[in-house]
Amino acid sequence: MKSIALDKISKSFGTKVLFDDVTIAFNPGNRYGLTGPNGAGKSTLLKIMMGFEPASSGTVSLPDRVGILSQNIEQFRDCTVMDTVIMGNSKLWDAMTERDRLYEEEMTDEVGMRLGEIEEVIAHEDGYSAESNAELLLHGMGIPEEHYEEKMGAIPSDLQFRVLLCQALFGEPDALLLDEPTNHLDLESIGWLEEFLHNYKGTLIVISHDRHFLNAVTTHIADIDYDTIIIYPGNYDEMVVQKTAVRDQASREAKSKEKKIAQLREFIARFGAGSRASQVQSRKKEMAKLQPQELKASNIQRPYIRFIPHEKPPGKILLKAERLYKAYDADNVIQNFSFEIQRGDKIGVIGANGLGKSTLVKMLANHLAPDQGTVEFGHEAKLAYFPQDHHDVIDKNTDLTSFDWLKAHQPNAYDQDVRGVMGKLLFSGDDAFKKVATLSGGETARLLLAEMMLLDHNLLILDEPNNHLDLEAVSALGWGLNEYKETVILVTHDRDLIETVAKKIIAFTPNGIEFFEGTYSEFLEKKAHV
Repeated sequence: MKSIALDKISKSFGTKVLFDDVTIAFNPGNRYGLTGPNGAGKSTLLKIMMGFEPASSGTVSLPDRVGILSQNIEQFRDCTVMDTVIMGNSKLWDAMTERDRLYEEEMTDEVGMRLGEIEEVIAHEDGYSAESNAELLLHGMGIPEEHYEEKMGAIPSDLQFRVLLCQALFGEPDALLLDEPTNHLDLESIGWLEEFLHNYKGTLIVISHDRHFLNAVTTHIADIDYDTIIIYPGNYDEMVVQKTAVRDQASREAKSKEKKIAQLREFIARFGAGSRASQVQSRKKEMAKLQPQELKASNIQRPYIRFIPHEKPPGKILLKAERLYKAYDADNVIQNFSFEIQRGDKIGVIGANGLGKSTLVKMLANHLAPDQGTVEFGHEAKLAYFPQDHHDVIDKNTDLTSFDWLKAHQPNAYDQDVRGVMGKLLFSGDDAFKKVATLSGGETARLLLAEMMLLDHNLLILDEPNNHLDLEAVSALGWGLNEYKETVILVTHDRDLIETVAKKIIAFTPNGIEFFEGTYSEFLEKKAHV
């Protein structure tokens, strides 16, 4: 198999350099995690490799067949699910399409000869097993069989993204380029994908903000930092240790040189005009050799997330839900559901997409009315809510800046307190005055977290808060929620985050809702022995 080779690749936007004059190879059999904070250029680099975006300079060499995770579901809305997957092998799909067209024409010798050639291509591309191979992928991704012949536009959007992942994996490509493949997957599907990628023999380059997934899948990390791309052997956690050690060593060497230079400078100042001219000249030459090279600044930025609870402690029972019902059309999502949340509970809500996790937390947060039943807050309970869909609370049509948006939601907060919180969430300097309408997904998520840090609360409800955050921000969020002394309800598919935060589990299953007293790993251990 052929490597993916970058030759003197550079990319910049105006004065901002993402990477400069990078020459690097991604080799078959290796699984690379592409890392770097939001804005470092990870998705841009993948788009350059795919040919979707030009580099400022340099060239890219690819294997013959590359599986690419498309982000454009609209392109396939009128195609069936099965056809969409098979399109992942363009050579096979083109041959099958031409064959179908030729069978509608008058059969001539020329058409017959061409059909024979096409059948050879289809056989070579394993086309006679295409549907069964596609079904294996769809099943692994949790796509119900009744959807296979439906149009893409007729199935839920999260399932459409899963179909596009199956498309990228279809046909044994020589290389896979996957940008956030776990975004629309539940925990079971993520586990299936991990196993699939472990058995994959080509070159994998994947971007993910799921730390557990990166640690489980990758053999190498390609880290975008210092205006270049550095490949580290091992998974993400091993890369962090190596990178920190290298940076610390360089910093120590720079400080040692500075100390030595100061000593030489002092000697030259004392004896420069005296009789020790030869020694002074020797010291000057030594000092010139020791001049430390300036360490390039790392682009890693670590937000500081800390939630301060309301000063008045709430009662023992913080929230009580009784006999909740919620249905969409004929689909009963929540049925006769009752439970209590006590002060200090840290609850992780897990389960496959579409079973009702977001519906439940929306009802608990008073953002959705149940068809039947009640949700009651306890004495002195004060809620802060982070929705999965940011548009539920942020109007992107507004002309407000980020600072003004926070002030509008927290009019009693002092300007310096707002700016202080924004700085902790990486909105420093002029970034605090970015228009809300222009914020990226990651910036919008950090703005919502900044609001939660300013709010008065003792109950935090968060629905997939990690979806648009980079690895550093997810880690900071996990620390902040773990340190929080009051109550948290967290919906997430990020296993590290849920393991860090949750001490109880609410699991949505096809057979109903299960409660578990214990951590996520303890829940998995129990399920394994059932």
